[in-house]
Amino acid sequence: MKASAVLELLKPITWFPPMWAFVCGAITSGTSFQDHWLTIILGLLLTGPLVCASSQAVNDWFDRHVDAINEPNRPIPSGRIPGKWGIYLGIIWSLLSLSLGAFLGVWGFLATLLAILFSWAYSMPPIRLKQNGWWGNLACSMSYEGLAWITGAALLSVTLSPSKPSLLLALLFSLSAHGIMTLNDFKAIEGDKKMGIRSLPVQLGPKNAALVACLIMLIPQLVVIGYLLSLDMFTYAVVFLLLLIGQVLMMFYFYQKPIERALFYSGFGVPIFVSGMMVAAFGIRQFGVAQ
Repeated sequence: MKASAVLELLKPITWFPPMWAFVCGAITSGTSFQDHWLTIILGLLLTGPLVCASSQAVNDWFDRHVDAINEPNRPIPSGRIPGKWGIYLGIIWSLLSLSLGAFLGVWGFLATLLAILFSWAYSMPPIRLKQNGWWGNLACSMSYEGLAWITGAALLSVTLSPSKPSLLLALLFSLSAHGIMTLNDFKAIEGDKKMGIRSLPVQLGPKNAALVACLIMLIPQLVVIGYLLSLDMFTYAVVFLLLLIGQVLMMFYFYQKPIERALFYSGFGVPIFVSGMMVAAFGIRQFGVAQ
């Protein structure tokens, strides 16, 4: 078993969203990054290379039969991760995640525990939340965005708990990310149908699923704009709105051919989405400073 196959199984490209959400949550705490540099490094290690990576290994193991149809060259179905090493790596990485989470205190451990439970419940029978796109995507979005955001906000907060504005943004961006998770399902429609996985494109058809995904992405972000305005964070609300307009333009393009353009939206629309997360985080930070 080569190290390159293990790294491919852990999918470093997927580590970015939770690491970014962690930083956004940390920004809302209002504390100095310079004074908490070690906590930030450990938090980034926890949310990306450990928790997210463990979820990828677990998912690939329980999805090995689906991947044999959709993506036979992936490490497990191709045999580059032999025997039961896929599940072993998922277990090892989950335990490492819990260990570091415990080292970071109560909030770190609880958030890590919930994220690990979500990742196993998402993939593992008989729960296998992935069987239904509504619940499966919600579990992923809560783990990738909400729990990572809350962890960053809690670990750097002087009160050892996230502020209410920060918690609200964590919830709203988690809900919006539900639609982003649906983007990954368009490439796997054939295999999902054969294996009985009821993703939103399978349940609703590609066009309807694309419309639902766009609405789910859009509505919580409109609420974010309203909330920033209610806090008198006008400049941040305007910048966020401009970024959202960019997303909407790409949504129209994606909706016309969702199967062919889901990857395009992931590559260009999602970076705009996460940029909006950062803008909103700084807005909440500024609101806290002004109080």
